[in-house]
Amino acid sequence: MIKTAWKNYSDVQLKEINELSRDYIDFISSCKTERECTSAIISELDKLGFKNINSLSEVKPGDKIYAVHMGKTVIIYNIGTEPIEKGMNILGAHIDSPRLDVKQKPLYEAAEFAYLDTHYYGGIKKYQWVTLPLAIHGVVVKKSGEAVNIALGENDNDPVFFISDLLVHLAGEQLEKKAGKVIDGEALDVVIGSIPLTDKEDDAVKANILKLLADSYGIDEDDFLSAELEVVPAGRAREAGFDRGMILGYGHDDRSCAYTSFRAIVESGSVKRTACCVLVDKEEIGSVGATGMQSRFFEDTLAELINLMGGYSELKLRRALRNSLMLSSDVSSAYDSLYSEVFDSKNTAYLGRGVVFNKFTGARGKSGSNDANPEFIAQIRDIMDSENISFQTSELSKVDRGGGGTIAYILANYGMNVIDCGVPVLNMHAPWEAVSKVDIYEAKRCYTAFIEKADNR
Repeated sequence: MIKTAWKNYSDVQLKEINELSRDYIDFISSCKTERECTSAIISELDKLGFKNINSLSEVKPGDKIYAVHMGKTVIIYNIGTEPIEKGMNILGAHIDSPRLDVKQKPLYEAAEFAYLDTHYYGGIKKYQWVTLPLAIHGVVVKKSGEAVNIALGENDNDPVFFISDLLVHLAGEQLEKKAGKVIDGEALDVVIGSIPLTDKEDDAVKANILKLLADSYGIDEDDFLSAELEVVPAGRAREAGFDRGMILGYGHDDRSCAYTSFRAIVESGSVKRTACCVLVDKEEIGSVGATGMQSRFFEDTLAELINLMGGYSELKLRRALRNSLMLSSDVSSAYDSLYSEVFDSKNTAYLGRGVVFNKFTGARGKSGSNDANPEFIAQIRDIMDSENISFQTSELSKVDRGGGGTIAYILANYGMNVIDCGVPVLNMHAPWEAVSKVDIYEAKRCYTAFIEKADNR
């Protein structure tokens, strides 16, 4: 029996769904890197009166605060009336997505084409990235410290870029390869030019590209050494289907959860338990590095916050972490009837049925998983039902068919209750992913209710 959430809404709610979807489409269309997400979020926080923690000498209940790390991680707080050592209600999402990263010595010419050499980031099917219109986003930092931001390929009058593929007429041997070998990682080089510089003989196309880069951005070839350039699908996210019920776009994993978590906390009013939204980088490669969830930035920021609230102690910090509750706001795989053999239809998520809870993730024997406690799940069920929020539960796939991870297990290391909770996605990790508008809506409602109602019962 179909359990679609679409039949549950009033005309007013349908209007809210479409308004939220329009805002979300704008967000993921303009924020295709973690730096762009962070910049847009900080801009909105400043407009709404949130204060950078570095500007404060004290913090009190009702204050709304944020902290930023390296331009790629943001933590947002709405300070509650209870002492923070009684715990926080945390929403945690990631703002990085699978893509192609430009190498540090990337530019070369071959057969009168100029190319950028790339290294793919995160888990991708490499064959999905060829022949698409691509954009280049990122930052180039000169030796002087000047940062040059680049976002090229998104506007109608911008050029786009692409990765070539072998024509089908000559692809007999290629088509005999396994899907993982059809396109080699070193073949994901991006075509960026074909016109030679007139007064140059050798590598004239490359020379012309360097001239264009110097004229347009003031950068030279050595500046690639200190650049962070990401190759992503070009173009805006779009409504999908004759009925416009879905959104097709790049980066739903995990910006669909990041955006709805962000909206939930900035729209929250006075709260009893301090509300916290953590938006981090590097989840797609294991949450490593200085801007990933495994870094100490989250813990250090909380220590700074406790100090501003009346005095730091290690015991207060540990209590605040242990007594916290968290929704690891990350997407889940959605059932696809064309590939039904990999799903357990009783324990999978479906587009259009609401926000998804995953008791555990991991692979095979739950390896690498957080496994949420039933007492916490019971509280979550109670909150969802009391607010008439459409929700479902899921596993990623049939046992032994694969697996995946989130940031949940990292926060669970502090002894807090954590469960994965997010939006179901079709085509996950593809250049273009699909979500349902109603699942975006229910995720935002879920995160809002969690902030307001969850407690240590």
